[in-house]
This record gives sequence, structure tokens and C-alpha cells, in this order.
Amino acid sequence: NAVIPGECNWCKCEIRHARRIPYCSSCLLQPQPMQAEHYCARCRTPFQNDATLDAYGVCLRCRSGIAGFDYVYSYGFFDGILRAMIHDMKYNRVGPLGNYLGELMARAIPLDLAIDAIVPVPIHWTRWIKRGYNQAELLAAPLAKRMQIPILPALRRRRIARSQVSLTLSQRRMNLAGAFLIKDRTLVADKRILLVDDVLTTGATIGYCSRLLRDAGARSVTVLTLARVDRRPSPARVVLTASQASGGMS
Repeated sequence: NAVIPGECNWCKCEIRHARRIPYCSSCLLQPQPMQAEHYCARCRTPFQNDATLDAYGVCLRCRSGIAGFDYVYSYGFFDGILRAMIHDMKYNRVGPLGNYLGELMARAIPLDLAIDAIVPVPIHWTRWIKRGYNQAELLAAPLAKRMQIPILPALRRRRIARSQVSLTLSQRRMNLAGAFLIKDRTLVADKRILLVDDVLTTGATIGYCSRLLRDAGARSVTVLTLARVDRRPSPARVVLTASQASGGMS
């Protein structure tokens, strides 16, 4: 590294120290926690105003009870350098980023949150072979160590659903039908579960998995993701260049 230094994947400066993460020290400090003036008290969806929230700050979707989960927490918005890091972890085989990003994700959890076990959202076995790991499991590992609770392989992905990028929320739910199943109901029965995933887009996947866990007897299901898509229209948000955003995720 001293003779032939590497290059930071974000700012392109030279990295002369030994590190398995291709980001410089300055860029590793850049990912910022999610901030919004108005958001749902349960699912943390950000809103432009509080017109759709009730007196308790809960959005219409959560009031309807169709979500399946109890609460959702996310570290930051799926944008800028955080999006680039997630892309590298998922598609460029930069697995060591999982521990660093998992530590960031852990900061989004309330200190008084009571959890018995962590369940990562699974990927299909064909994608596991291609990547060599499940990114949700990588993110969950430092959290499980910190909280001293087990990671349970309670869910299994039965099939790969078609791309959900252009689908509406109802179409996404239909697309996910039968995509996951509970491996062993006794693993989650009467437990307070923390369901972990990397990115929350519309909530269709985590909602489907949450309902499976509740049907299997889980006492509660709290969702934790590293990032979530901010669907509020805002030109001030950072937008990746075409080269950085190649291979976009859903």
C-alpha cells in the first residue's frame, strides 16, 4: 500500500494504510443519520408535512394494520456515499464493509429496545453462491455481538421474485407471495424479533416477512435497516452520478 497505494472508492484519494475497506478515513465519517421534520412514529417514513399523520404521529398505512411490523428504524437515507457503500458490499464483494455498516445501523436502535433474537432477511441460495454471503447477516453480526443475542435462521427464501423497481406497492406484495417461508416456528415462538435488512424501499419485503414471523408466533417484530429510500421530492438531496449509480438496487 505504501508503494502502490489504493484509491478511495468515493473521493478517489490515495489510501496508503492497510485496510480491507476501499474508503479513506474521511469518507468513512461521511454517512449521516436520517433526519426529517415529519415522520411516522411507527414506520419512520418521512413526510413533507404532518397532514397524513394522526394525533399520535402515526401514518395511514400503519393505522390500517397491514404493515405486519411494530416499529421500523433506519440509520440513514439510501443516497450519496451510503448508497455507494451498500452497492459495494452487495455487488462488488466488499464484505468487510458489513461490520462497519452494521455498527452504523446499530446507532438507530433505541437504547431501551427489548429484543430476544435477530432474524436477517434471507437471500436466495443462488445469490448467496454468487456473493459468498448474505449482506443482511453481515450487518446483523456486530449488532448481535453488542446486544449478546442470537441470530436465528428462521426465514428461507424459496424463490427469486422478479425485479420490483417499476412495481407499485400492491404489485410488490403480489410479487412476493410465496417467496419466503418459516423454516422452524419454534425458533421465533413468543420471541421479540428484530428483523434486519440492508435497504427499505416501499416496505413490501419487510412487511411480508414480518407477517410470516407474527403468524409463526413471534411476540413482536421490530424492523431495522441500514438505509431507506426517501421518496419525498427534494432537489437538495445528493444524487449519484450515472457511473456511481450503475447497477441500482431495489
